[in-house]
Amino acid sequence: MIKSDRLTSLPGQRHGFLTRHGGVSVGLYDSLNCGRSSGDDLKRVNENRRRAVEMVDKRIKTLCVARQVHGRDAIFVESDWPDGDTPQADALVTNQPSIALGVTSADCAPVLIFEADAGVVAAVHAGWRGALAGVVEAAVKAMTEVGAIPDCMVAAIGPCIARESYEVGTEFSTPFLKQDPDNSRFFEPAEDPAKSRFDLPAYVCSRAAKAGIGTVDAVGLDTCKNEELFFSYRRACLRGEDAFGLGISIIALRS
Repeated sequence: MIKSDRLTSLPGQRHGFLTRHGGVSVGLYDSLNCGRSSGDDLKRVNENRRRAVEMVDKRIKTLCVARQVHGRDAIFVESDWPDGDTPQADALVTNQPSIALGVTSADCAPVLIFEADAGVVAAVHAGWRGALAGVVEAAVKAMTEVGAIPDCMVAAIGPCIARESYEVGTEFSTPFLKQDPDNSRFFEPAEDPAKSRFDLPAYVCSRAAKAGIGTVDAVGLDTCKNEELFFSYRRACLRGEDAFGLGISIIALRS
């Protein structure tokens, strides 16, 4: 399990960016696959989620993970939802110590946010679409609605695909540059002149800062390059594999 130094220094929360180790799944899902939509055996996935929560804190009883759609919706979580009634959202917020929030990812950026004075946490799934649409800002807004102050927030951007591994077509930058010409700093030329490389973690960090978050920390690990530790959608695609696992990132208030 990987932790943010900035978050770890703050009492009142527990968190973790889980690696792919320590689970019961096999094959391409080996071993801590926490994605219910991945095609893996659901019983194995549920056991993996149970183990992931236990790694973060054995006292956690409830883990909430939404149905992620690469959007910008943020929802406030007061209690667990019934099986089969999972809401659609890419950011979860709570001030309930009994609830842990989780996001799954396999190259997208997981963002965990904590505001200590207000006692509020958020878990955000920030792929390029969600980040561009403003999912981090939506999470910050939802946190402020229950008393959190952006300048007092600490955000940790977890393992995700790094610029060196994220080669895209040159047209990919169009919506980013339309949004803000200064976003050109998140792109660099690739060896192929028809392509460029996109710096997702830096872009997510910039959106967090623009949202007013006082402290932004990035763990700086590349999911695509580091097969030993992480699942990766892009790596699976490059290899022509027909399945891939999803890692999980978790944050909860400490009661």
